[in-house]
Amino acid sequence: MSSREIAELTGKRHDNVMADIRSMLSELKIDVLTFQGIYLDSMNRQQVEYLLDHEHTDCLLTGYSAAMRMAVIKRWLELEAQAARPMTQAEITAANANHLVAVERQQREQQVALERIERRVEDLSQTTVWGHCPQNCQSLTRIKETMLARHGLSGAVVDYVLKVWPNQPNPAGMVRNGHEEALGSQYLVWSKSHVTAAFHRFVFESTMVTATQATHPYFEGRFRLVQKVPQ
Repeated sequence: MSSREIAELTGKRHDNVMADIRSMLSELKIDVLTFQGIYLDSMNRQQVEYLLDHEHTDCLLTGYSAAMRMAVIKRWLELEAQAARPMTQAEITAANANHLVAVERQQREQQVALERIERRVEDLSQTTVWGHCPQNCQSLTRIKETMLARHGLSGAVVDYVLKVWPNQPNPAGMVRNGHEEALGSQYLVWSKSHVTAAFHRFVFESTMVTATQATHPYFEGRFRLVQKVPQ
């Protein structure tokens, strides 16, 4: 049963139910990622939810009121009754239709991602090239140093935000490497203000799992985060 359905049945806010689940799993010494799932909200954005089995749903409900527990128990009985009987032809048809819709949505998302990459390649081909790095820009190395000091973010997370994340900031341009051994190579630089805004958003959208570990709807797995940006 999903944390969203538990929230709907009990009348609690979804974020509060998720906090209850994280607290329960922490006491049980179970990695919260074991039960983590992703769903699309009303704006087609990926959001985090938790998918509990019967045993852990019952465990969660011990801290809830009798009325809340009964609402969830009745729902579990309905689900078990549905699973026990064969599906009707109408239900099979509906399930197949839902599967096709999900496949088509995934294909559309992949196409959008591919188009984004193609546009990015085209943009880079038209990028300004400077002889030196402007004062309002930063190189990848400098950004990694800044985000490590500011948020404790690893280089891998910085690479993800700048190069993979759907809301990644566009590079401001390229700079010719002035070192003799660089043989005229170039490196990307980003606007300081755009980088700050992007990482502010990424950190704000992250969910703290422990005092120093967080997750993000678009990033696979946990990552180190030592300072949340206030809203």
